Amino acid sequence: MLRRTALLTLSSGLALGAAGCMEAKPRFKGVDLTGADYARDFQLADHNGRQRSLKDFQGKAVVVFFGFTQCPDVCPTTLTELAQAKKLLGADGDKVQGLFVTVDPERDTPAVLKEYMANFDPSFLALRGTPEQLAAVAKDFKLYYKKVEGKTAGSYTMDHGAASYVYDPQGRLRLYTRYGSGAQALADDLKLLLKGA
Repeated sequence: MLRRTALLTLSSGLALGAAGCMEAKPRFKGVDLTGADYARDFQLADHNGRQRSLKDFQGKAVVVFFGFTQCPDVCPTTLTELAQAKKLLGADGDKVQGLFVTVDPERDTPAVLKEYMANFDPSFLALRGTPEQLAAVAKDFKLYYKKVEGKTAGSYTMDHGAASYVYDPQGRLRLYTRYGSGAQALADDLKLLLKGA
């Protein structure tokens, strides 16, 4: 009986010790994409005409969202939530970079993009490419977008994916955050990434 109790105590202790040695996975609110082999980088001009890539933002958590300035709801809501998440982080908000990639380069000129971004956060940048560059980036990001003709001649809108891609300060794709997740959920995930999760 004593031997059985000693064995049970020993095996319980070993199990607890092993559990303590295992590294706990961070509990992200977004979809964890750690190790994904896509959406690794881009080469696009920002609204000031400067060529940009993820390497420009080393040391910051980067949130990339695709949309267009005439979007009635999804795009402004997402950018507003990103701005709110940045504020929720306090001083660490300076370590977050918001990037908006237009899927409508025909109408979204650099001047239009610059004015649009000013509505959300002065540090956010809008990125724009030629239709060919956009197609290549969208393919790499596995992003759906499509021009949809409007009801009047020459009018159109854009269908597009409504999630954001989140990178850690080392430039690695880590999270896919769904539309409408909220500023607090994004802030919580960004805080984990900035702490090295």
